[in-house]
Amino acid sequence: MTNPKSDAQSYILSFKCPDRLGVVARYSTLLLECGAFITEVSNYTDPVTEMFFLRCVFDDRVMTISLEEFRRRFDGLARELNMDYTLRSVHDKPRVMLAVSKYDHCLSTLLTKWRSGALPAQIVGVMSNHQDCRDMVEWYGLPYYYFPVTADTKLEQEVRILATMEQQEADLLVLARYMQILSDNLCRELHGRVINIHHSFLPGFKGARPYHQAYERGVKVIGATAHYVTPDLDEGPIIAQEVRSIDHEISVEQMVHLGHDIEATALSQAVRLHCEQRVMLNGQRTVIL
Repeated sequence: MTNPKSDAQSYILSFKCPDRLGVVARYSTLLLECGAFITEVSNYTDPVTEMFFLRCVFDDRVMTISLEEFRRRFDGLARELNMDYTLRSVHDKPRVMLAVSKYDHCLSTLLTKWRSGALPAQIVGVMSNHQDCRDMVEWYGLPYYYFPVTADTKLEQEVRILATMEQQEADLLVLARYMQILSDNLCRELHGRVINIHHSFLPGFKGARPYHQAYERGVKVIGATAHYVTPDLDEGPIIAQEVRSIDHEISVEQMVHLGHDIEATALSQAVRLHCEQRVMLNGQRTVIL
């Protein structure tokens, strides 16, 4: 077995394309010819949409060409196979902007995991329409962007959100209990780049006060859903879900408290999967590799 050099660089390659005979052979032959040493690979073919999805990790321990030349050659293959692909170094962590209102449980979990190195992302700042979480964010040494909003200033505020993301070169916006509905225009502008946490097990109990809805229906399981944001409220492609069994003795207040832990877990899991380049959109669904 070839041992990796101490200075070997690893890269993540993920792509999706229409399924056809020889896709795996074509991409793997190209990697072989370039000396790209594959260390991890997973793939999936959707028989309904007839789309092929793949994620692999390779390093350059015996690579015979530069990364720029490899990318040029892969571009040619991508055009031929109508492929949508992403290639980056494992060290180039996605730049993530967080948005929060007053509830800080999801924000706290994300910041803790980021600081400990458990979240493969570079958090570049936090935006909020309230001042409640400023002290926590600034304790972590991150910039805090206070963007108050009213019904009359929503468009102006969203322009500031986009401008801040561009300024910070943010790849992803995470709504960590940000209690504002994004406009259709902003959803389209950031398609596939916004993750939200909904405090319910979607597609059930959408909209406001889901725990109260669940309590009134006497549910035996509560949950939380992390999903990509689309113009259709709470109907974006689902990335991760968490559940907790309950019984008739649990009050709605206790359900809310239990839900905070579930929400934080589901959201941090979804952000991790996205940042590890494991999530690919498949229509209204996601493929997790």
